[in-house]
Amino acid sequence: MNNNLDYGIIGNCRSAALISKNGSLDWCCLPEFDSSSVFAKLLDDDIGGSFEFLVSKEYFISQAYIENTCILVTCFYSEDNSFEVHDFMPRYKKENGDYYAPPEVIRYIKHIKGRPRFKVKYNPRLEYALDKTNTYIKKDFIVSLTDKEKFDSLFLYTNFDKKAVVRGEEITLKSDGYFQFGYNEKLFTSTVTNVCLELDRTKVYWLNWMERTPTYKSYNAEISRSAMTLKLLSYEKTGAVLAAVTTSLPETIGEVRNWDYRFCWIRDASMVIKVVSSLGHKRMAKRYLRFITNLIPHKDEKLQIMYGINGEKQLTELQLDHLKGYMNSKPVRIGNAAFLQRQNDIYGILMDVIHQQLVKFNTDIENGEELWSITKGIVWVVNKHWQEPDKGIWEFRTEDRHFTFSKVLCWVAIDKAIKVAKILGKEHKLKKWLPLEKQIKDDIMSNAWNDDAQAFTQSYGSKDLDASVLLMEPYGFILAKDPKYVSTVKAIERDLSNDGLLYRYKNEDDFGLPSSSFTICTFWFINSLYKIGEEQKAKKLFDQLLSYSNHLGLFSEDIDFKTKRLLGNFPQAYSHLALIETAINLSNITEEEKVKEDMH
Repeated sequence: MNNNLDYGIIGNCRSAALISKNGSLDWCCLPEFDSSSVFAKLLDDDIGGSFEFLVSKEYFISQAYIENTCILVTCFYSEDNSFEVHDFMPRYKKENGDYYAPPEVIRYIKHIKGRPRFKVKYNPRLEYALDKTNTYIKKDFIVSLTDKEKFDSLFLYTNFDKKAVVRGEEITLKSDGYFQFGYNEKLFTSTVTNVCLELDRTKVYWLNWMERTPTYKSYNAEISRSAMTLKLLSYEKTGAVLAAVTTSLPETIGEVRNWDYRFCWIRDASMVIKVVSSLGHKRMAKRYLRFITNLIPHKDEKLQIMYGINGEKQLTELQLDHLKGYMNSKPVRIGNAAFLQRQNDIYGILMDVIHQQLVKFNTDIENGEELWSITKGIVWVVNKHWQEPDKGIWEFRTEDRHFTFSKVLCWVAIDKAIKVAKILGKEHKLKKWLPLEKQIKDDIMSNAWNDDAQAFTQSYGSKDLDASVLLMEPYGFILAKDPKYVSTVKAIERDLSNDGLLYRYKNEDDFGLPSSSFTICTFWFINSLYKIGEEQKAKKLFDQLLSYSNHLGLFSEDIDFKTKRLLGNFPQAYSHLALIETAINLSNITEEEKVKEDMH
């Protein structure tokens, strides 16, 4: 089992797959992101199922993406023989303007030199490996079935000898070949030529997508890879954005903080959309806003913190006890009970995106009317509930508290609503909204500040520090150079920083003391250092943090303080959106500023 999350992600905005640095496909759910797995070696290396290429020891293996695409190339090479596996999920625009994104994975085998030999280990285990999967060879394809608890099937097409593939016999490669597996039986059998065409079309799709993304003089490769990864976490059909494509990768090995992240959290998704639309990708933003408008049919209906990617409201949490979990970290969970929680910060985060869309894209009026309705609804909900405690951004599963971050985001909701009212010429609302905005701000200033800590703390009346309060400045609640903000940044550095990585908080929660670093918090901290004027220190910590990504520049949710290995669900939208924001900020550091700082 990989001892780091050394995986690449491929996908087509319908589902995704993870492929290890040795070319083993260890995680894939079909037909959609949140369907049951067909390969899940990631969660159980005995029974989970995988699709691997086995070669002798003389081969070296390397892996990289084709530049500006999500096509992953794994090279197997020895002195005399070599071949490449080009992995991708097809995605491209059809002539009618729709996107072709079938629930299938293509593994194109490119002959490079000599007569390379390999064995295939093709071992699908459908429906989370709950029952036996049987594989049969048919005339045109190989089919795998499970039909005990639930019926499911997977079809594999290839131009290699099907018996040799299923039996794991040695194959000698003399020319290009392919494997194409998918949820549906194909009407027309594939050929090497067809598959090659799919590869080219998909490559062109990504190159075109990246061409619309601005380039930056610093950190451009990191920004690009993160932007493409966020795109892979978006679900074409509804506009939902996933937190990650995995479930139950542990925040700490051997512990129980294992959650299913294949859902759309309003907070994570809105933050992603804000960043992606600042890179100019309008369509993703429009689709996401439509996803939200479809979720709020009644003006007084409260938003859930999260939904299924097709808008499902019930996300019942279950445990799959037959799977031993990643590195034996049980339980493996599907579904997520957090959907029942109340988190008051989501209104401010959503309002922030609505405001940004109106400023940036001058939304056409039909959408504008809906957004104005949502804005008024959000103000109504915030006005009614901002004084109540909640579970907070970190989803504490026990008691509710008055979390500083939640209160600040309630203020943001009203602040942005006021700005939206001005844009839409609805100034009459300000009479009521301005006093409310002031009331929330005064409440925070008098209750969230702790004199002993010389900082804004996690919740009213507590001494505990929390990385989320660093966002008071980016959300416009306080100025970067305000002494109280500077002092908060310093206090957080003293208390929560460990070898340049940040704890979310250090106080005990429902599962004991946190023991790994939450990656997004370190990005927030680096940003805040940059904002308070410590540019060089910020840059140094940023470069250090980037070095902890995996071999392809991808991040999960958490990082182990000691070993720096990646932990938690992967790849994580949160980590990549924060990477982009921080990189864009830091790429603004001029030579002149560097010189100035060196002189001090």
